[in-house]
Amino acid sequence: MDLSAARDYAREAMPRLLEDHATLVGHPSVAFPGYPREPMDAIAQDLLEMFRRNGVADVELLDIPGGYPAIHAVVPGPEGSPTVTMYAHYDVQPCPSSQQWHSDPWVATRKDDGRIYGRGTADCKAGVIAILGTMGAFDGTPPCTVRLLLEGEEETFSHIEDWVAANPEMVRSDAFIICDSGPSKVGVPSITSGLRGDVAFTVTLTTLDNAVHSGLFGGAAPDALVGMIQLLSTMHDQDGNTVIEGLHSFEWEGADVDEAEFAASAGAKDGVGLQGTGPLASRLWSRPSATVIGLDMVPVDQCSNALVPSVRARISVRIAPGADMAQELETVMEHLRRHAPYGATLEFSDDKAGSPFLGDTSGPITATALAALEEVYGSTPAQVGSGGSIPLVTELLHASPGAEAILWGPEDEEKAKIHGPDESVDPAEIERIMLAQIRFLTELGARSSG
Repeated sequence: MDLSAARDYAREAMPRLLEDHATLVGHPSVAFPGYPREPMDAIAQDLLEMFRRNGVADVELLDIPGGYPAIHAVVPGPEGSPTVTMYAHYDVQPCPSSQQWHSDPWVATRKDDGRIYGRGTADCKAGVIAILGTMGAFDGTPPCTVRLLLEGEEETFSHIEDWVAANPEMVRSDAFIICDSGPSKVGVPSITSGLRGDVAFTVTLTTLDNAVHSGLFGGAAPDALVGMIQLLSTMHDQDGNTVIEGLHSFEWEGADVDEAEFAASAGAKDGVGLQGTGPLASRLWSRPSATVIGLDMVPVDQCSNALVPSVRARISVRIAPGADMAQELETVMEHLRRHAPYGATLEFSDDKAGSPFLGDTSGPITATALAALEEVYGSTPAQVGSGGSIPLVTELLHASPGAEAILWGPEDEEKAKIHGPDESVDPAEIERIMLAQIRFLTELGARSSG
């Protein structure tokens, strides 16, 4: 399908696709433990029906042991054509009331700026819709063999990496399209060539058998809360750089990031500077970044004049592309052991590790993808990184030696606000990525048949 025909298809299909997008957003498909299963089951059934309407007759629910099912199908292309697996996920982040949304997060709301607001509008139901529209363009007869793989628990404790490791033949492909990323801003084409990984764990610091009077014992008895503050502060220098000894790091060689635009996108308050030093792209994409994402202690409205005997913290460290996740996890834990104040007892639990990704952008499949982006957008694509993690990418490539992974999507970093309040997507980006995927599959199929 040439670009002109693809654009004609998109003009006709986009209104229907945006209706389907709104239906998906209406499902509070949170896969985190403790959330109801019914919305997950309901959205899965809707997805089956949507893909069947778009030419994927044999789409099915694929059982993922221990987790929610994946939406799966194999749509054969011409004999001898490459196999392309197209991935996105249909689960979303929770929406706690503390986020203070300006519209109902479970209603796709089109606002005056043209963007569609709601949880998952960008991450990753926009990617799902871009894949749905791509399949609809070929109505069951794609120019390549296409495998569909839509995960149901990417945002939480995913089980699909274990399934891939146990069933590599089920995902073996020549190329993977991971439609769960996006450009720096709307209308700027890009491919994500590096993803940071993530290692996370809970650390409990204990100093006393029980709480004691802060007047009688304060100043000498070791307070666990003060100790935890001291311990956590050792992970950063005074500029906010992560300084855990031994973590993998390098300087990013691709496109840089405009600091003023980034600060505005992050919602930095007037007069508050950015954290860290050096090129912003390196800080975001190729250096480690330690974050305290949870801290259990006495709430202010329940506090008393007492020293705290024990405190828990949840630590997440984004690790640089190319790093070994098990080694990085142990490096962080060892850093904390060495810096434990007063000889405090440290206990580690609930550790989790996700692989980083560093792509080889010199291959022919990546070249085809870049050409498709340039044709659709009318400008040269940038090769960017992402501080986010998609651990599945590394596992997919392990299952398919020699394959290439293309990471792109409609989630612009400037305004999408994924995982936060007022998440949104520009529908024009959904259309552009859909068009790029149509052209990519067309050219990949033509190259193999030629």
